[in-house]
Amino acid sequence: MPGEWRAAITGAGSGVGREIALQLAGQNWSLALADNNYDALLDTQSRCAAMNAVARATQVDVADRGEIMSWAATSRSALGGIDAVFNVAGILYSGDVIDTPPADFDLVMATNFESVVNSSRAFLPDILKSRRGRIVNVSSAFGVMSAPGYSAYNSSKFAVRGFTEALNQELRLTSRTARATCVISGGLKTSIAWTARAAPGVDRARTADFFDSHIARTTPKEAAQRIIAGAWKGKSQVTVGNDARLIEVTTRVLGAHYQQLLPALQALRRR
Repeated sequence: MPGEWRAAITGAGSGVGREIALQLAGQNWSLALADNNYDALLDTQSRCAAMNAVARATQVDVADRGEIMSWAATSRSALGGIDAVFNVAGILYSGDVIDTPPADFDLVMATNFESVVNSSRAFLPDILKSRRGRIVNVSSAFGVMSAPGYSAYNSSKFAVRGFTEALNQELRLTSRTARATCVISGGLKTSIAWTARAAPGVDRARTADFFDSHIARTTPKEAAQRIIAGAWKGKSQVTVGNDARLIEVTTRVLGAHYQQLLPALQALRRR
């Protein structure tokens, strides 16, 4: 991949967002980094600077549209434009529909979905001007298959997938080079399960432990490599992890019938 490109990355303070930043820094990209955890973000910035990369760190609450718009404007001004946007920031949430407070549902949608829309729109003029503009939005295997107890998270990730697919088609109609990529990720070995939110009554520690022990399989480094490579090739979708591939196959084969499978499996696990 050629150097001297410019990228904006949300969720750059940890996990896949941080790894994307480090890998791009190693390839001489200039970076606009955003995260709500400023100390973690400064650590990422320091690691990028150690590789002689230009990296700007901005504390951003991605659930706040105004903060995203301000970050986009200052990043554009400082770097002279943006060639790729990686919308990685997100939160995990567990809880049945009946138990999930409306404010929690709204927060998940604002953080996981609306932030993607706002960031994509904010940087879209830059992407259209770039010689090879890219918008990369991270959905999830839970944006392909729903699961009981994850209605808020499922809703946000299904929405990201639908938005990104529509955006990619619009870009193909208006640009010869700009593309949008949707990332379908499986379980990642990050801290997301331990920073997750949950409805009242949900045992967060038990849920996080189950995620780490039985679901998280792919390292952030592996995920970042696949995401960057796929996006640079202009792929419409990048699937990360064998578990995500299995879920795609399952929903393709079973269709809506998979909705009978998951409750049965969960009932067995509770015995």
